[in-house]
Amino acid sequence: MVSSTSSTVNPDSPTEFDYWERDEVVWGAYTGDTVTHGRFVGTRDGDQVTISYAHALVAGGKAGGRSTSRIETGDDGLLRLVEEFTFEGDDTPHISICIERP
Repeated sequence: MVSSTSSTVNPDSPTEFDYWERDEVVWGAYTGDTVTHGRFVGTRDGDQVTISYAHALVAGGKAGGRSTSRIETGDDGLLRLVEEFTFEGDDTPHISICIERP
């Protein structure tokens, strides 16, 4: 993750995501600066990925929600996800951007 409107991204230890896909079903895990561990599951339709997620927070507690990401290809050929998400119990929209590791 390189940016997020819901928290400051630590460039030295950003949240990192691992994605898997089979038959347009996606799932994965993530961990990083604000998250001790997280999981997600969803679907891909063309360049759109829709998931539900849950994670434990470094500060304590848990969070979950839903997101829709748009898959883009950067000028460097790496994939990037532009994710619009909300947390359960809070309808405030957020945006994060994740870039594929080279």
